[in-house]
Amino acid sequence: MPDSSMGKSFYQQVVDATPGGDVLATCLQCGTCGGSCPSGADMDATPRKLFAMIAANMEDEVLSSNTFWYCVSCYYCTVRCPQEIPITDLMYTLKRIAVLKGHYHKDSHVPFSSSFIGFVEQYGRSFEFGLVTRHHLAHAPLKQLGKSTLGLQMMQKGRLTLTPERIKTLPQLSAILSEAKRVSAQQEV
Repeated sequence: MPDSSMGKSFYQQVVDATPGGDVLATCLQCGTCGGSCPSGADMDATPRKLFAMIAANMEDEVLSSNTFWYCVSCYYCTVRCPQEIPITDLMYTLKRIAVLKGHYHKDSHVPFSSSFIGFVEQYGRSFEFGLVTRHHLAHAPLKQLGKSTLGLQMMQKGRLTLTPERIKTLPQLSAILSEAKRVSAQQEV
């Protein structure tokens, strides 16, 4: 975030840094976002609670949350939101703010996000089974055992696969990601 955030409330910083973020003010607190989230069980606060904390300018509490780090960018919450709030984009904004302010758990959340990005770069999409397995084996191996029943149920319903699927247009996506990295590197200079 640029230095222009000085003097602004935390809420305003988040809204200003998120394309379409001004619609956060229309949040109904309905809970559809949290109920839609495949990572919701691992989050210490639902997106709905996080948005209420943002509105209350509870910066430290928000940035201490693990919620945005566990967002797998499936956009299910965004698609289902009755107010069309760009929830996934808000999660990315919170990640950026947390990293810029050094407010993250260096032992867990950044590796989770890095693993996610690695799968997207390699396959063109997230690979949930690999992502969760890699994360839990590295940071909470016993928690993985507790998820086995849920994993089996998801596989039975065709919602979880054991092997990643590569998108057909991976070269085009790779070109887009490379350009985004190049532009981002220029902006940091």
